[in-house]
Amino acid sequence: MVPQPACMAVPVSNLPLRAIPGGYGISYLGAIKDRLDYFWIQGEEEFYRSRVEKYNSTVFRVSMPPGPPIAKDARVICVLDQKSFPILFDVNKCEKRDLFLGTYMPDLSYTSGHRVLSYLDPSEVRHEKLKQWCFDLIARNGRKFLPEFHTAMEESFAVWEEAMEKGENANLSEEVQQFAFNFLVRAVLHHDPVAPGEASLGKNGGPYASAWHGPQLAPIAGQTGLPHAVEELLHTIRLPSSVVKEQYDALYNFFKTYGGEELDRAVALGIKRDDAIANLLFLLGFNAYGGFNFFFPQLTGHIAQCGPELMHELHEEVVAAVQATEGKVTPKSLENMPLLSSVVYEGFRMKPPVPYQYARAKTDFLIESHENSFEVKKGEMLYGFQPYVMHDPNVFENPDKFLPRRFMGPEGEALLGNVFWSNGRETDDPTVHDKQCAGKDLAVTISRAYVAEMFLRYKEFTLEVQGSGVQTTLLFSALQKA
Repeated sequence: MVPQPACMAVPVSNLPLRAIPGGYGISYLGAIKDRLDYFWIQGEEEFYRSRVEKYNSTVFRVSMPPGPPIAKDARVICVLDQKSFPILFDVNKCEKRDLFLGTYMPDLSYTSGHRVLSYLDPSEVRHEKLKQWCFDLIARNGRKFLPEFHTAMEESFAVWEEAMEKGENANLSEEVQQFAFNFLVRAVLHHDPVAPGEASLGKNGGPYASAWHGPQLAPIAGQTGLPHAVEELLHTIRLPSSVVKEQYDALYNFFKTYGGEELDRAVALGIKRDDAIANLLFLLGFNAYGGFNFFFPQLTGHIAQCGPELMHELHEEVVAAVQATEGKVTPKSLENMPLLSSVVYEGFRMKPPVPYQYARAKTDFLIESHENSFEVKKGEMLYGFQPYVMHDPNVFENPDKFLPRRFMGPEGEALLGNVFWSNGRETDDPTVHDKQCAGKDLAVTISRAYVAEMFLRYKEFTLEVQGSGVQTTLLFSALQKA
């Protein structure tokens, strides 16, 4: 299927102008009803599907969680198709200030009193300085990421194989917390968080980071495994940062102690040192680690569902590609793995690591869906749910099915412009003037490396799933070594 052009704001439109359907109900009551629909009565997928069907439109008005009393204004214009969604990337028409988590923002005490880069709008001076520092940091340490990732994966392989020898299942979910955190820190700070010594984190780095995320995300988190009444309570209160003070202080002290070289460079760019510490911790411990901790298990699950045939093909492709690089996973060898690359992109399409995107209109403008045009007024909040947008049948054939070869060949590569997981198009490069992920290319490379390392070591695996929602645990019940 030839991808449809995806428009941003349009000065004029040939499509019929339609008033944005939907609504917000009666004051707080409407927002509360929408929240209950979202988490309990309908659930996330049905929440969107039912409204698209009801309004016969992928653009509509609704209130998004958490709503009252945490969020003063939960009203949004929902954009759920490939044509309207990219308005969220248009920094000329939209502002992204304090919208990282949507209609509410956690207390600044979670980040030592600093508004970190994720919450800044590109128009702010600090945004340009901090994002340039991120670009420089990634470039400086570029050659370290893959070797450190290999080392961290080898450590987890040993843990899994030891469990197998004991007749136990190997815990993927636990080990992702180890290798995803450790390789990032070793590559950037050049110090092993597990090593004993001053401010050592031992094996607590990843688990501490996950614990730190928890209360920040609680107001918008569903399927937590908690009793319904408790979970609903968490949607109505801001948990104080003191509940994770021990974990945050340990992480902060480690980054303060061993971040010297990178922190010095930040100071040279005019960034205050304590601001740099908070941002470095958020970059590695929230954005990067959090993304990998979510995405790797999801991707593994998709591969497992495809079965042994795909696994054997991936194994053969990886083994053939690394022959020219002394048996190692390198940037060069990864470029010679087209099936693996397509599998990774399909993983990003099926379940993007950051599902929600928000922006506030700076001015009046028109947006288009596939069928209609709509008028957006200055000050209105726009919101997109990426998993729905990535399943747009106007762009993707069999959108709800994981197709390993979807992005192979010229037609498949042409679809990459419609993959938005990074807060921008996969075919675009991030700049200091936009909100696209600074580590976009690195994230893709490491995700490819994850699959490559797995299938260089193993020909096949069997996966078991325990629990659901955020309580899901993935376990290997079998690992067939190559």
